[in-house]
Amino acid sequence: MRHFISTRELSAASIFNILNTAEEMRENPDLFSGNYFAANLFFEPSTRTKMSFLMAEKKLGMEVLDFQMESSSMAKGESLYDTARTYEAIGADLLIVRHKHDRWFDELAQKLSVPMINAGSGKRDHPTQSMLDLLTIYQEFGSFNNLNIVIAGDIKHSRVARSNAYALRTMGANVYFSAAPGFEDDSLGIPYMSIDEACEMCDVLMLLRVQHERHATTSHDTSSYLVNYGLTPEREQRMQDHAIILHPAPVNRGVEIDTGLVECERSRIFKQMENGVYTRMAIISILLNEWGFDHEHITEKCQTLKV
Repeated sequence: MRHFISTRELSAASIFNILNTAEEMRENPDLFSGNYFAANLFFEPSTRTKMSFLMAEKKLGMEVLDFQMESSSMAKGESLYDTARTYEAIGADLLIVRHKHDRWFDELAQKLSVPMINAGSGKRDHPTQSMLDLLTIYQEFGSFNNLNIVIAGDIKHSRVARSNAYALRTMGANVYFSAAPGFEDDSLGIPYMSIDEACEMCDVLMLLRVQHERHATTSHDTSSYLVNYGLTPEREQRMQDHAIILHPAPVNRGVEIDTGLVECERSRIFKQMENGVYTRMAIISILLNEWGFDHEHITEKCQTLKV
């Protein structure tokens, strides 16, 4: 595999390889033996994903080439392609890219001689977020088969919903959506249910924020969103004892989830963030191993990722 772009391209075996490698990285990270450089090209705001990649790269012993869009030549009209080619030309061994366009990678994937990782593409894909979500679920249940997983929130504008829907179905989970009117996307072929039904039947409830920045019109009024469509304390009490709460964050407290539930006993929100470092270490390591980069030890541990 040349690049890590979408969960649509991953087999169940590939996903398990990432999850297992992430757990191995937690205990014994492999360092790269040379001075390898990663460029983090974030064209959209990010805290968790960007810092998680930065921590993953540092833990792997890589040097990081920083990028600030505001002070880059993008302000002078430089294209994404020319920016990426510039970092390749000056010696970057790996590009991590987040961009507002759904298919930003189309113009780059066949033209670059270094691997790329998709750190978020418009409303279409967020594959590394999906892998950390799946790792969190796998740690909890040890399997995905027939788990009832509900993704609730702004489905229409969510790349997280799309990436997870594909990956979770690949792994054998039962995936459902729950959304306020106008936030649905029927093109994905996922059944919908109310938030009340979701809370009572799910093993995993994955909440999403309202993504105002991706709405074509003015922002929606969310003053009554929590009561009508969010996770209130009353709804949380009706969840099964073993059920857990996930959220990709940032969390809009008091909108999609009551603030008192963000760190409640069944919440795994901050566990997801921790898992993000190790899953991204695994993805980087597997991908670069495929490209022939050397580790200091146990290079054979990371199997070739086949899609």
